[in-house]
Amino acid sequence: MHIGFIGLGNMGGPMAHNLLAAGYRLTVFDLSADAVQGLVAKGAAAAGSVTELAASDVELIITMLPASAQVREVYLADAGILAVVAPEVRLIDSSTIDPLTAREVAAAAISHGNAMLDAPVSGGTGGAQAGTLTFMVGGAATDYDAVLEVLQAMGRNIVHCGPAGNGQVAKVANNMLLAISMIGVAEAMNLGVSLGMDPGVLAGVINTSSGRCWSSDTYNPYPGVIEGVPASRNYTGGFGTDLMLKDLGLATEAARQQKQPVMLGALAQQLYQTFSSQGHGSLDFSAIIKMYSGEDK
Repeated sequence: MHIGFIGLGNMGGPMAHNLLAAGYRLTVFDLSADAVQGLVAKGAAAAGSVTELAASDVELIITMLPASAQVREVYLADAGILAVVAPEVRLIDSSTIDPLTAREVAAAAISHGNAMLDAPVSGGTGGAQAGTLTFMVGGAATDYDAVLEVLQAMGRNIVHCGPAGNGQVAKVANNMLLAISMIGVAEAMNLGVSLGMDPGVLAGVINTSSGRCWSSDTYNPYPGVIEGVPASRNYTGGFGTDLMLKDLGLATEAARQQKQPVMLGALAQQLYQTFSSQGHGSLDFSAIIKMYSGEDK
């Protein structure tokens, strides 16, 4: 299968590398010439523009873009994918965007004769490199089945979430909960340590008790509790605070549109927005514990 891949950043680049490793023929495009050349060196072909890629003989196009505005531009602009792509070429957008935009772009694609899936991912850059991402996929079941093997070249857990846009629904709901749980673990760990508890012992109690969650037993925000996580390397790497803030914005905006209360989600957004405004946007989202400690850990 000949696959076109647009967006070769921290996530898209490794995903494209895994497709090449799985034996797929690949044509790529990105605004970064260095990112493109890195894939060309591994055997991919380079396209000079979105239009050139979409007008080629690709059978499937995958996009991994920063935000809703870029997704609209790449798909819907006069020089975008839908302006030139052949009917029946399947489209997959793995960007994390709001469900409404995902559904609008999918509807435009379908009206052009192109099936489209929204397939945002979870697992971070490590998962992208290792090919162990989770894909949350929205779209028709027949189209999901048709591209499942391709997604399995980049991920380990592939979940069909329902119609168009539902992949984005799953992603924003999951990440809102993740932000809330990380803040809760940060509060609990900081309180226990301030009262004289050893952080490792406290984490051990939490992780064998009713407070156990992923933010505690796998990604604990307190330094030294778990080896290899961002908290043990000054909160570098991982999932950045500004990325979490973006996802919280998507969740609260979707909730506003549906008139659904997300009181803890809105509070989490404000806490991460404050933390980012203090100059910590590039730190891993678990660094939110610094807001409670009052000092750099």
